[in-house]
Amino acid sequence: MARDSRAIFVSYPVADKESGSFHRAFVNLSYRVPTLLRHFATVGILFCAMLAFGLQTNAEQANAPATRGSFRTVSDETGRTVRIPVPVRRVVSLAPSVTESIYALGLENLLVGDTDYCDYPEAATKIHKVGGATNPSLEEIAQLRPDVVLVIKSLNRLETVQQLERLGIATYSTDPHSLAEIRSSLRRLADVLGNPAAGGALDAELQQKEELLRQKLQAVQATRVLFVVWTEPLISVGKHTFIADALVHAGANSVVDSSQDWPQISLEEMVRLQPEFLVFANNHSESVVRDVEALAKRPGWDLLDSVKRRKFAVISDAVNRPAPRLFTAVEDLARQLHPEVFAESSVPAQPNPVPKGPN
Repeated sequence: MARDSRAIFVSYPVADKESGSFHRAFVNLSYRVPTLLRHFATVGILFCAMLAFGLQTNAEQANAPATRGSFRTVSDETGRTVRIPVPVRRVVSLAPSVTESIYALGLENLLVGDTDYCDYPEAATKIHKVGGATNPSLEEIAQLRPDVVLVIKSLNRLETVQQLERLGIATYSTDPHSLAEIRSSLRRLADVLGNPAAGGALDAELQQKEELLRQKLQAVQATRVLFVVWTEPLISVGKHTFIADALVHAGANSVVDSSQDWPQISLEEMVRLQPEFLVFANNHSESVVRDVEALAKRPGWDLLDSVKRRKFAVISDAVNRPAPRLFTAVEDLARQLHPEVFAESSVPAQPNPVPKGPN
């Protein structure tokens, strides 16, 4: 019986936490005193070891980062419900505009992967690449162990989002269609990534830039423009796109009134519309000049007054991305369309007099 009793005492630390048999182990007191003392000594040693182990474990847990059992539920900009780990430490971006936004928010330390086309800022080109925006490598993404993958509805495929969900990877989608929605999207993105203050600061900065431009242009008449996405076939922008809204903020109106995002326009319709300006997006204005000279010799294009008079504006291709740089591209376009409101005063500014203090 003494051997059986010892077996019960020894197994206690593992088995008896849930069984509650600790007190039952002392029911039979028919042992010899030395044997009983040995049992007490054994239990005491094991109890102290357990206590020390428990204290060490608690200390390690207190100093460890937050567990991945913590989540928050958010709605993305397409209305999907997404469970986001808290805190977010690792992010993969599947859109150049989203990558730009992450850098503009100052949260690039979270970025562990992006696409082959994420080329701004320069640092983004050095991030681990997971393929194209429409055909990323799911294997590459999974190996990066992201807490969340960021996409944009206008570029990334729903199939990609569904495949990531099946892998248990959270996917948050943005979907801005105007400058105001871009600012709102930045605030929401910053909040999802755990730094709402960064979103608020960037929003305030962009809103101030937008307001200053609005004040400058409040008295001008909007210029009728054709935004040229592609020349052959001729493709422009629809009225519900963020680019069409950007044109309005630059003191322009698109002559194309289409509910399609990227409508194809016939040359006959283009000639009928007779835009005052052609607007091109390109980082290399020299190549656009050559293109316009070539367009002037093409049938149909040569009937446009804007081509004959070389009325065209070239802005950065940042206008093609719903990200913070778009606001700078909008101001650049406004300067080209309405240079009179940006003309610097010919009278040099006089320095403020310096007050004389006591000698």
